[in-house]
Amino acid sequence: MTHPSADIPAARHPDPAGPALPARGRPRDAALDRALLEATLEVLYEKGYGGLTTSAVARRAGVSTATLYRRWKSKDDLVVGTAVRWAHDLGPGEDTGSLFGDLTALLTDKARTLDGPGGRLLHVLIGESAHNPALARVLDDAVVQPVRDRAGTLIERAVGRGEIPPVADPHVLADLVVGAMVSRVFLTPHATRPDVGRAPAGEAMVAEVRPFLLRALGATVSGPAG
Repeated sequence: MTHPSADIPAARHPDPAGPALPARGRPRDAALDRALLEATLEVLYEKGYGGLTTSAVARRAGVSTATLYRRWKSKDDLVVGTAVRWAHDLGPGEDTGSLFGDLTALLTDKARTLDGPGGRLLHVLIGESAHNPALARVLDDAVVQPVRDRAGTLIERAVGRGEIPPVADPHVLADLVVGAMVSRVFLTPHATRPDVGRAPAGEAMVAEVRPFLLRALGATVSGPAG
C-alpha cells in the first residue's frame, strides 16, 4: 500500500512518550521510525483506534514487534508518538497587512492540515481522546494550541491597526476556527453554499467560515481578496 506521505513533519516538541536515544550502541534508524509511524497512521485510518494492534503495525511496516517495542513500549505510546510526529507548527504567520488577509491565511493553512494525514489522524482519534487523557493532551498541543497562538498574534495586529476593538479572550477565536473547520471537514463535508460549492474544498471552507469570524470580531467582512 502506498504510504500517505514520503516525509513526516518534525514534531513541535520532543515526543514525551517515545524513549530517549540510547547512550550507547547504534543510533535509531530514522527511516524505520518513519515506516512504523506511517504504518500506524494507515492501520488507524483503516481499523480505528480499537482495531489497531502493535502486531498489525509491525506487519504493515515489515518489521518484528520486538523492533517496534524497542521504540514504543505500548500501543498508546505508539499512537501518541504518531500524533506528535504529524503535528504541524502553524507558527505566527506572515503579516499580510490586514485582518482579512491574516485570517484567510490562518484558515487556509488549517484547511490544508485537516485535508492531509494530520486531519485523517485527528478524525480517528478525536473520539478516543474523550476518555484517553494522554491523547487529549497531545491533540490539544498539536491541533488547538498552535491555532490559539496564531489567533492571538493576528488579533494583536488587527487591534494595533485599529481594525477591531480589543478582544477580551483571543483564544475564543481559535476555538471558533477549530470548531468550525472540524465540523466542515468531518461532520458536514458536503454542505456548501451554492456560491462556493464549485471551489476546491479548502477554499470553500475558508469562504464560508471567514465572514462569520470577521463579524464576530467586529471587523468589515469584505477585504482585498473579495
